[in-house]
Amino acid sequence: MNSDPRHQKGPILMRLMMFTVMISSMSALMFNVVLPQISEEFHLSLAQVSWLSSAYTLIYAFGTVTYGKLADRFQLKSLLTFGLLLFAAGSLIGLVSQTFWYALLGRCLQSAGAAAVPAIALIIPVRYFSLEKRGSALSMSAVGVALGSALAPVISAIVVSFANWRWLFLPSLLILLLLPFYRKYLEHELKDAPRKFDWLGGSLLAMSIALLLLGVTNRTWWYLIFGLAALFLFIVRIRTAKEAFIQPQLFHNKKYAIGLALAFLISGIGISLYFLTPILFSEVYHLDSNWIGFAMVPAAVASSILGRKGGKLADQKGNTYLFSIASGSLITCFVLLSIFTGISPLWISFFLIFGNVGQTFVQVSMSNLISRTLPKDQVGVGMGLFSMTSFIAQGMAAGVYGIVAAQSSSVHWNPLHVDPSSYLFSDIYLVLAAMHVGIFWFYRLQFRTKNLNVSIEQ
Repeated sequence: MNSDPRHQKGPILMRLMMFTVMISSMSALMFNVVLPQISEEFHLSLAQVSWLSSAYTLIYAFGTVTYGKLADRFQLKSLLTFGLLLFAAGSLIGLVSQTFWYALLGRCLQSAGAAAVPAIALIIPVRYFSLEKRGSALSMSAVGVALGSALAPVISAIVVSFANWRWLFLPSLLILLLLPFYRKYLEHELKDAPRKFDWLGGSLLAMSIALLLLGVTNRTWWYLIFGLAALFLFIVRIRTAKEAFIQPQLFHNKKYAIGLALAFLISGIGISLYFLTPILFSEVYHLDSNWIGFAMVPAAVASSILGRKGGKLADQKGNTYLFSIASGSLITCFVLLSIFTGISPLWISFFLIFGNVGQTFVQVSMSNLISRTLPKDQVGVGMGLFSMTSFIAQGMAAGVYGIVAAQSSSVHWNPLHVDPSSYLFSDIYLVLAAMHVGIFWFYRLQFRTKNLNVSIEQ
């Protein structure tokens, strides 16, 4: 029996975190359905009201690494309390808002608070679980994401069917009910004296993230140019500053750097399941938004049910075993979509189960892998950077998918696909399947062992 009090509190904390991640994930997704309604109410274009989602993504991406950085210096209890209170304050402002700008302010505050959740959800398994049980702990966060993804379109459709869209802010206030339990079970940790915070480095990183994401999503070259310039200045800053926002030694860790690059590619491909598929349902099958939401629910439910199984497989048989299952499931999904796009949407809904479960498994595997490459004093910023990288990849990839999906194509790369109206989607899914084959091959070359064995004392 484990006598370490941290390991005894770990399961309770991860159950709390699963529900916290679920609420946070719901909040991020629920407003996508009502953007046309908000546009009509305030007489704004869809591009303008889309800032309710775009601003949330931008702040969320940078906030995750910031909270991760602060977690190496401050108490998790204090950071999570601040984040959840800020999230609730934004929800309350949005709930009572009477103008678009107040609603946008509410979303920005929500995002600034919610950014604490993914960072700390990755840190708690490292600090409160032994190495051999970490996969199961990390899987609970993945289950929370899956549950939030499944519930978001359903709750959104129910709420707006009988109430104003502002009431979508109300479910987020439930997160306050969890705060007293976090205050009780998160332990007080001994920390070194706080060091100087690199505000300049953090600002340059935030600027580069915002400009690069805006450049890709808006197809504006000067955003990209200034974003790359800001990224160059950030690299110069962390190489010269005494107390850099991110220590450059972190990237000298080869396995961490490789894992980060793979996570970027995997997240960019994975977002196609949630971004590109609704476009497919709309343009090829001509389903309305409610039916699209329900068509994607079975896959989200399946990944939430099987998510814990993925974590247990990682603990019992190793990350490579779980990664192999995840890759096989994702490749199967994309190949089936590439061949059969254009047939009944019920089959597409079924194929998505392979993709969503595979994406959940691969997220657990990569989180577990990367957490094992980090020394104890870099866990916070390292996992925060991992989370931020995933969000950046998703934001950029969504912009690319949007651009590609707007094109028309008569090119036919998959000879097994026969529906001319969906050639474009078939080709995209075929490319994504090939990319996952390449990623799996590269992963096997880099991480061949049953479990990543590192000499770092966690």
